[in-house]
Amino acid sequence: MTRRLAIFPLGGAILFPRMHLPLHIFEPRYRAMVSEAMARDQRIGMIQPSGPGEPPPLYAVGCIGRIAEIEALEDGRFNIILTGEARFRVARELEVSTLFRQVEAELIAEPENDPMLAPSERAALEMEARLFADTLGYTVEWEAVSTLDDETLVNAIAQIAPFDAAAKQALLETDGLADRSELAIQFMQFHRHAEQGQGSSRLQ
Repeated sequence: MTRRLAIFPLGGAILFPRMHLPLHIFEPRYRAMVSEAMARDQRIGMIQPSGPGEPPPLYAVGCIGRIAEIEALEDGRFNIILTGEARFRVARELEVSTLFRQVEAELIAEPENDPMLAPSERAALEMEARLFADTLGYTVEWEAVSTLDDETLVNAIAQIAPFDAAAKQALLETDGLADRSELAIQFMQFHRHAEQGQGSSRLQ
């Protein structure tokens, strides 16, 4: 399936199906995008730029978000919350007269009945998440984390953790929950070891 989609290129911000992403919209072109989306179907595409430029090139995969909540501010800005619906692949960028960019998007079929993580996989993910949070000095309510389902936990780490844009994109493009969890663990370990190495250098 393909569909026409207005896109919001934003580095370091990814969205997964069934996850939520709060955004503050202030640029005129994206204020126009939100206004048009609200008048049409409330959908926009979140996607990361893959490099510098104006307009910047795009990664191939993003996620459609439905504007689930919106606060219109007096000066024309918006606060919105997107709910992820489906990943998409950019088939081609369209020539448009709007201030914002639009693409023809191919919806990506998600794996049916994607199995939950095995108990050992879930334990490894939670253990690395604790080490990662401790190293970065984050305060986390671990009792609440333990109640999250596997998909929410994996995707929340992918969205929230301070990985670089390329790492976040790799997580977004990874199919299968177990593979995405394993990749998240690898990125947390790399980030944690790099942070510990910087700490050692500062002590010297």
